[in-house]
Amino acid sequence: MTDRLPPGGVHLTADVGLRRIGDGRILIGGSPLRIIRLSAAGAAVVDAWLDGAVLADVKSARGLAGRLLDAGMLHPHFDPAMAPAVTIIVPVHDDVARLDELLGTIDLPVVVVDDASTDRDGVAAVVKAYGATLVRRDENGGPGQARMSGLAAVETELVCFVDSDVVLPESWWPALGAHFADERVVAAAPRVRSVDGPTLRERYERVQSSLDLGDHPANVGPRRQVAYVPSAVLAIRAAALVAVDGFDPALRVGEDVDLVWRLVEAGGTVRYAPEIEVEHHPRSTWLGMARQRIHYGSSAVSLSERHGAVVAPARCSRWSAAAWGAIALGRPAAGIAIGAASGVALARKFERLSDAPREAARIAGWGNLHAGLGLARATSRVWWPIAVPLAALSRRLRRALAVALVAPAAYEWWRGRRPADLPRSVALRLADDMAYGVGVWAAVLRARDARALRPELVEWPGRRPAVQDDTVPAS
Repeated sequence: MTDRLPPGGVHLTADVGLRRIGDGRILIGGSPLRIIRLSAAGAAVVDAWLDGAVLADVKSARGLAGRLLDAGMLHPHFDPAMAPAVTIIVPVHDDVARLDELLGTIDLPVVVVDDASTDRDGVAAVVKAYGATLVRRDENGGPGQARMSGLAAVETELVCFVDSDVVLPESWWPALGAHFADERVVAAAPRVRSVDGPTLRERYERVQSSLDLGDHPANVGPRRQVAYVPSAVLAIRAAALVAVDGFDPALRVGEDVDLVWRLVEAGGTVRYAPEIEVEHHPRSTWLGMARQRIHYGSSAVSLSERHGAVVAPARCSRWSAAAWGAIALGRPAAGIAIGAASGVALARKFERLSDAPREAARIAGWGNLHAGLGLARATSRVWWPIAVPLAALSRRLRRALAVALVAPAAYEWWRGRRPADLPRSVALRLADDMAYGVGVWAAVLRARDARALRPELVEWPGRRPAVQDDTVPAS
């Protein structure tokens, strides 16, 4: 592995899911899950990093840091002064007032792409008032094409796409741009939260916005904890964007998901950086919000055509599917037995670990729990048009459906995410998920392609977890 980190100014912190056992010499975590074994000296170096030491300019230590960053076990923190120059590209279609508000907060070079607005003069006047560059499109091609139209006017190495309904805080760019000090990073995105407000709709969006991916940093990619990042604010190396042919012009929705996955498939690192928070304005009506969710759901078929099973509404092992299937059919003892058997099977793959049975039981238990939550969420989001009629035929299935509908909210409550009005929040979340499912099913029926409805069942844990022996001298 080549050294891709800058010399100095880099701090490393542990991922929230990282576990260290065996005197810190065995690391378990990352996304997807993996195991890395360290020498005693290597463990001491990691101890120093987690105590606040700056990454030393030592080849072996920097190589280990790169491995742990790629695994998602550690996350970097760079000096904001490392942020390179950037050009902001703002696609807009008639949202003149929000465009005016946005441009007033940006002190960087800006290219505004007018995607065939009806109020072209209004857009032009705002652009001129802030000294930005205007690119006009004669035909509306959607946000993806508009962003690519602005690329020709960019001379900097980096571009950052910013939607016109976004609210940017001060000093957002140095913090986000600093991630590009890592040469492997081709794109980075902040946390996107909905603007707070007094109405129920605004309060709900603040907590449950589909653009908000949480407060934990992550390496982004299919089948990872953070599978994608939205293009509401998305910084990217222009060369990397061109190398994968940019946004797919055939996609008006899901174009950001598709782009991120192609960047990762090409070998780049896409980083989610929630330490930077931006805001976006939610839809102004409940109907507008429902239409937005349906629109999002309609992207599933196009994405499944391009990326296959990674678009599956749920992904779990056959062990977990069998266990939860038995429980849903009223056979809890059988389900528990299957879950326990998965831990025994996993322990055999961890024979090199000390206390393998306990670690295997822990990993299998959490794996089965999250598989159940994933199946429950898929039921309320995508499979409900099938689940509801089936539940009418059986009391057991009705109970299982009821549990599936409330389980995700119950888990979030247990984890500390507790909205003030829980019953109303749960009802709104279900309506939100069902609207997304309407979009999925409408696209499936139009395309006569059911791949977006199928779960992905894998052998668990899929393949033997990677075990790397890293020898790092003390420094």
